[in-house]
Amino acid sequence: MKKYFQKFNEIWKLIVLLFLILVTFSYAMFQGGFVSWFLFYSFVPFGLYALSLALYSLREIKAERVYTKQEYNAGEKFRASIVLERNIAFPLFYAIAEEQAGETLAGNRDLQQAKTMVFPGFNRVFSFDYCIENLPRGEHILTGIKLKTGDPLGLIEKEKFLPAENRILVYPAYQDLVYRPVAHHFDQGMTASKERVQRDTSMAIGIREYQPGDRFSWINWKATARRNDIMTKEFEQRQSHDVTLLMDCAPDARFEVIVSFTASVIRAILRKGAQVGLLTSSNERVAFPARGGESQQQQLLYHLAKIQDGSPVPFDRVLEAETFLTQQNNSLMLVTAKLTKELIEKAAFYNQRNGSVSIFLIKNSQESLSKTEINLRSSANARGIRLVMVHDGQFSEAFSEVNRG
Repeated sequence: MKKYFQKFNEIWKLIVLLFLILVTFSYAMFQGGFVSWFLFYSFVPFGLYALSLALYSLREIKAERVYTKQEYNAGEKFRASIVLERNIAFPLFYAIAEEQAGETLAGNRDLQQAKTMVFPGFNRVFSFDYCIENLPRGEHILTGIKLKTGDPLGLIEKEKFLPAENRILVYPAYQDLVYRPVAHHFDQGMTASKERVQRDTSMAIGIREYQPGDRFSWINWKATARRNDIMTKEFEQRQSHDVTLLMDCAPDARFEVIVSFTASVIRAILRKGAQVGLLTSSNERVAFPARGGESQQQQLLYHLAKIQDGSPVPFDRVLEAETFLTQQNNSLMLVTAKLTKELIEKAAFYNQRNGSVSIFLIKNSQESLSKTEINLRSSANARGIRLVMVHDGQFSEAFSEVNRG
């Protein structure tokens, strides 16, 4: 409907322009004299230009967006140059160019200011620059440029959308922190290792007959000589260094802090040499098994860049549904901004089976625990669950708190 109205408006303005030219000419013919003909000849250049502009097509103008990179971190600055090129050097007195984007950037204040007036004249190539100071997390689509021009008297106005689609991916903001594996059970008790994780974490507790796949270094030579049969050491597995992160995706004002902290922990764990998995349940459930390496980090951060707080159920219900976690030996880390009695009970259920469940409670920079949360923290500590309060901007203190706890 808007398209038809715009077309009708263009035709109507063209009719008005032709009518004005005809009126001034008739006035000069019937009135005569210097004034009437001066009025006519003064209006003719503007009228002819407006008529030419009405016939000039903006379709032949091509738009190109020039910027340095396609991947950013939240909070970084985005700079772009818009280059407009045309084949016909038709004189344009002015043009108003405005960047257009998808829904994720539609309400951005900086993008709304990415609107400028340029004066192309006879130039076939003209451009303008703009900047977005703080990029929000997500995958953003820049769709094109809306170009508007007209004649000096405002008799004819033309507007055209010039397609120039580009995508930019903005990863979550992160902070560098030191991950310290906690709650590794040995015969001596619990420790928190500060060294880089070693993948072979087994302890010999007995001997057994050789099985295909056993390492040569596992052979117990004394027992082999005594029994005249190849015997190997039997190992008791320590608790795994691998970590499974569960992130709360329920709608919350602190969701961006949750995502940022989760991204920071993932980077720290992988840098330590351990493996990490991630489970989220937003509009759909997505689970990544525990793996290590750069490709795992890239995959998880890409997922976190696009995730939204769209979970239809509370976090404790999500945790209750993931029964497969009881069969794993991974440490569980729950990242949430809302602490409830039900969540503590579900976390305690998993803590009884693998003995390593931590809850990271996300708070804003100056926010403190409520009375209810203080009581719930005491309940969590009594059940052997580590509950750590993490403030925005102070992620580095998270694992030092774990160690002290």
